[in-house]
Amino acid sequence: MNNGFSTEEVSPQRWGFTADDVKKTAACVTVRSVLAEITSNLNPLDSKPIILFGHGDPSSFSCFQTTPVAVDSVEAALRSSKFNGYAPAAGILPARMAIADHLSKNLNDKLSADDVYITTGCTQAIEVVLSVLSTRPNANILLPRPGFPFYEARASHDHLEVRHFDLIPEKDWEVDLDAVEAIADENTVAIVIINPGNPCGNIFTYQHLKKIAETARKLGIMVIADEVYNHLAFGNNPFIPMGNFSSIAPVITVGSISKRWLVPGWRLGWLVLNDPHDILKKHGIIGHIIDFMNMCSNPATFIQAAIPKILETTNDDFFSKIIDTLRDAADVCYDSLKDVPSITCHSKPEGSMFVMVKLDVSVLENILDDMDFCSKLAKEESVVILPGFAVGLKNWLRISFAVEPASLIEGIKRLKEFCKRHAKKQ
Repeated sequence: MNNGFSTEEVSPQRWGFTADDVKKTAACVTVRSVLAEITSNLNPLDSKPIILFGHGDPSSFSCFQTTPVAVDSVEAALRSSKFNGYAPAAGILPARMAIADHLSKNLNDKLSADDVYITTGCTQAIEVVLSVLSTRPNANILLPRPGFPFYEARASHDHLEVRHFDLIPEKDWEVDLDAVEAIADENTVAIVIINPGNPCGNIFTYQHLKKIAETARKLGIMVIADEVYNHLAFGNNPFIPMGNFSSIAPVITVGSISKRWLVPGWRLGWLVLNDPHDILKKHGIIGHIIDFMNMCSNPATFIQAAIPKILETTNDDFFSKIIDTLRDAADVCYDSLKDVPSITCHSKPEGSMFVMVKLDVSVLENILDDMDFCSKLAKEESVVILPGFAVGLKNWLRISFAVEPASLIEGIKRLKEFCKRHAKKQ
């Protein structure tokens, strides 16, 4: 069927794209794209069960199921037939009020519903913030390395310059604040902090968070606090919201119910303004956020309607069970990895669902780098791990330990056998 276009006419230039644009888009790395490439190497003839250490979605495992309160709340909202229409751009008011009250329990400066914008998962919150920042000419943003690659991909899409600062593995993945000051300039608009840490599994201390805020104030920039794993802390350091330091520097917090309630597919997140001095309002940031929210799709209204009951009535026993399960898994993962040749784990994870380990390819035979390692591991052992280059650190690995205990033990066993099999002969 001829639609009026010939093969010769269809080109990037015809639609306004240049070759550089296509190359830039192709270069955008996401966790999904890399894991898709890794899983394409799985051997369909291998009878061993596939073990997934690569993603942050434990909801398919029986030990990581959401609370019945959440399910019942969504069902009640749906059956009420009161939430079948469109929601306001910022989200329905009861949900915004509930999120404000819920987050305020751990904050010095209390939030109101006007500080909260409901988004389609934390991902959309990131999209909105970066789109707003990209409206400033020549703006750049400071991102952690390693970090969550969606920030780079979205910044590239919005033509927002990215500058990386390092997290220091020998210091429990603290921010290299000297490097932050060195790379910032008059066009820097924000610094991104991910706490609890993805991909590192770290928890920043109160003192370190305060130093980050003081550095942001010195540079005249805001802090974007990615707290999608908030309260998933099981080590020596408690989780402390970055919003507690908003009197030092303005903070935009992004988060969701995805991880703590184990429902990433429900796509309910938020963008929250921690700004007691109204600095963001004075600079027009809030107006731009409202403009972008008016162009966005909302999460399903019945999910929004269920939020007040979910946040207010979920039993503490549910959270305690999840934390205990993650703590036990982190212990098993850390202790077991000590015996895996070619892999070094600098510190035991204290939060989120991940640990970063260093890979020494120099002691392995026929392994070029972390991507080659993960591809061959998937093919030979049916174990899927995310290569570190995807999160900014080449020849490292990000391992998710939020899996069934038996799968965790079996997966690390296969990982060890793979490393032994590929070890160079002395």
